[in-house]
Amino acid sequence: MKKSKSNPKIFSRSFRVVALGGGTGLSTLLRGLKEHVIRRSDEHTTAERPIADLAAIVTVTDDGGSSGRLRRENRILPPGDIRNCMVALSKDEALLGRLFQYRFHAGRGLIGHNFGNLFLAALTHVTGDFTEAIRVSSKVLAIRGRIFPSTLSNVHLVAELENGRIVHGETRITASRTPIKKLTLSPRRVRPVPMVVEAIKQADLILLGPGSLYTSILPNLLIPEIANAIAKSKAPRVYIANLMTQPGETSGYALADHLRAIQKHVPHRVIDWVVANRQPVSPDVARRYRAQGAEPVAIDLPELQKLGFRVILDNLLEEHGVLRHNTRRLSRLLLEEFLHR
Repeated sequence: MKKSKSNPKIFSRSFRVVALGGGTGLSTLLRGLKEHVIRRSDEHTTAERPIADLAAIVTVTDDGGSSGRLRRENRILPPGDIRNCMVALSKDEALLGRLFQYRFHAGRGLIGHNFGNLFLAALTHVTGDFTEAIRVSSKVLAIRGRIFPSTLSNVHLVAELENGRIVHGETRITASRTPIKKLTLSPRRVRPVPMVVEAIKQADLILLGPGSLYTSILPNLLIPEIANAIAKSKAPRVYIANLMTQPGETSGYALADHLRAIQKHVPHRVIDWVVANRQPVSPDVARRYRAQGAEPVAIDLPELQKLGFRVILDNLLEEHGVLRHNTRRLSRLLLEEFLHR
């Protein structure tokens, strides 16, 4: 086990970073990393901002809410997680970011929809290409980085539960309270977006998580070409641990259980390092989460070391009613520990 250092470091060159995930976790991570992406106006680019390319690879299995409705009614990939990542990487989260996150609260057909989701859906139909719609939207938001769906296939999640029941769809899987035995994609073999594999091959650092284990992290890794590209990479491959367990997915899971689940589903080793929070959750917040069936993820170091993982612990918690990773501290830790070598 290693404890992080807080000494500021100067970077002598620039790097390529790839982050895989979905939901709130990935956008939280990107929000911190974007501050270290080289800007066109920078004169001395690598000293403080060492990231030359930041690529986010986003799962596209969401079938609930506004994204699910657009997916069913317009036959497009779910835009919600991608929209969240675009806003997180945007230059101006205060104005355009708020616009893209705006949710309609009235209007037949509009209620519940999100402006950013509708914008992406419209651009997909105008351009005829979901990836082109993401590219154009990213230009509007002046994002610092690139965003790719993991696949352009209309893919769904299928879970076999411990009681033998088969559950179809992300929404039903997260609503179930029975432990998950096995997760698969339907269709089982889908092709990744070619630029996703290329970004992984060129990466100097590969990050997985934080995010829902079965509905954000594993869906990307269940695409064989993505998992194979990560397995072959010589870059540090880092799993960022969740702060809390998730009802319906990881109830009762210690940190090693999360890693075992990944190893069980992915035939090749795709993680070298684990970064986890060591800061205690305040009693009031812990009590509120416990009432919802969530507990702080236990860090079982002996088990993690038995599995061959190297672990870095730091105070990474931020409490503002809900628990989130401290984006600035996390991004600085990742860059200093894994790129300053």
